[in-house]
Amino acid sequence: MKTLNRLLIICLAVTLAACEKPEANAAPGGMPPAQVISTVVKPMDVPVSFSYTGQVAASHEVEVRARTSGIIEKRLYEEGRFVKEGDLLFTIDRAPLNAAMAEAKAALVSAKAAKSSAQAQLKKAQRDYARVIPLANKKLLSQSDKDDAESALEIAKAAILQTEATILQAETAIKTVQISLDYTNVKASISGIAGRAMKLQGSLVQAGSDSLLTTISQTNPAYVNFGIPEPKQISQQQEISSGLLKIPASGFKVALTSSNGQQLPQTGMVSFEDYKTDPNTGNFAVRATVDNPQRLLSPGQFVRVNLLGAIRPQAIVVPQRAVLDNPQGKYVYVVGKMKGKDGNEMTVAQQRPVEVGEWVQLDGDLENGWIIKSGLNASDEVVTEGSARIFFPGMPIMTAAAAEKAASKSKPSAPVKTEDATEKTPQSGGVTKNNSEANQQQADVQKKEKSTDSSNLMSSELKSELENEMQNSVENGTKKSTSNETAQMNNNKKSSEQ
Repeated sequence: MKTLNRLLIICLAVTLAACEKPEANAAPGGMPPAQVISTVVKPMDVPVSFSYTGQVAASHEVEVRARTSGIIEKRLYEEGRFVKEGDLLFTIDRAPLNAAMAEAKAALVSAKAAKSSAQAQLKKAQRDYARVIPLANKKLLSQSDKDDAESALEIAKAAILQTEATILQAETAIKTVQISLDYTNVKASISGIAGRAMKLQGSLVQAGSDSLLTTISQTNPAYVNFGIPEPKQISQQQEISSGLLKIPASGFKVALTSSNGQQLPQTGMVSFEDYKTDPNTGNFAVRATVDNPQRLLSPGQFVRVNLLGAIRPQAIVVPQRAVLDNPQGKYVYVVGKMKGKDGNEMTVAQQRPVEVGEWVQLDGDLENGWIIKSGLNASDEVVTEGSARIFFPGMPIMTAAAAEKAASKSKPSAPVKTEDATEKTPQSGGVTKNNSEANQQQADVQKKEKSTDSSNLMSSELKSELENEMQNSVENGTKKSTSNETAQMNNNKKSSEQ
């Protein structure tokens, strides 16, 4: 019983020693303030860009088709290579057309011969008519002779007209065959990239629906087609109307990024924007025209289209690392003030939900920053580094600026010599009083430190004594238990002997 009372007294002493008043700058529960870095947000005009997925297309694309039928003799270009306007791409067999040309020329010769014969007949008819008419007028020939002469003359004239038509027909046939002969040399109508050949050497090509030989795509300049979703377009129009967004008067400039994230050198301008949405995709069709002198952009290639030139006036931007996530959305920690349990004002981290806009890249501290659309005001102080040290909203914090200010105030000043101050003027009593108060405060601090050290020493001594007492109690309890077991065994032995 005596030992138990002693243990209770020791425990009470240890408890009292442990209940020392925490340091003034410690957080509730004894946790020190979290060290953070903060910045004061300032509205500014921020350039923003809008990014969409686009696909490269040729600015001019033509189909190369056979305009005459025949067998393809040769393909004279390299598939997928650049060709110039007028370059020879294919040749088609000319033999049938050469024969047709010879036939047309023969028909022309025959028509011309027929014309000569008709001209001779006309001259004869004219002579006969010239002889018959005077005689018929003198009643020396019958009226029938006169009519025959007139008819012969008219027939001769008609024969001339017919032969002239035959000649014209023969000449037209020659021209037609010549055109077909020219079409046997298939040439590039524009400069660009020639595609793969749709007909091989030796294949029969028919002028008409089955006449496609290849395609040529002009890629300088190149088109980049992309779409703006309808909700995005409506939102931007509303922001423009409300003054939250300014777009360039001359149109958006365009920068391209490849599928692997590499910035491409080609630049351009938006050249077309449809006024209606595509019912299949729900997007507004937009087209950009970009320079492509080295032909690095190929039709069908996917790129990232970045529209440049827009500005968000007086926007609030915070570093990307300052924006955090939780199940409710995005938030930031704002430096705030609140009173502690002791009534003193302390600096704490206040959680502030925010709505973010575009992710911008600026120089300096705001590199890779979020535009905050709502949730922050000008002059709010936002925690930018050290958020991982904040375990809960309202946790006490110490900003780097506050820590630096406190450190500058805590630097020891030069010691003041009391005797010099008292000897200067009769008005130095205030200085002496201040020195006395400083000395008294220093003595109080030293006294408190000694008291704390004594309490700590007492606590350690009591703890050591408590451990010794507990060990002795355990040993005594073990001995008593052993004695009781021995006595019980003896009693059992006696009972069995009886």
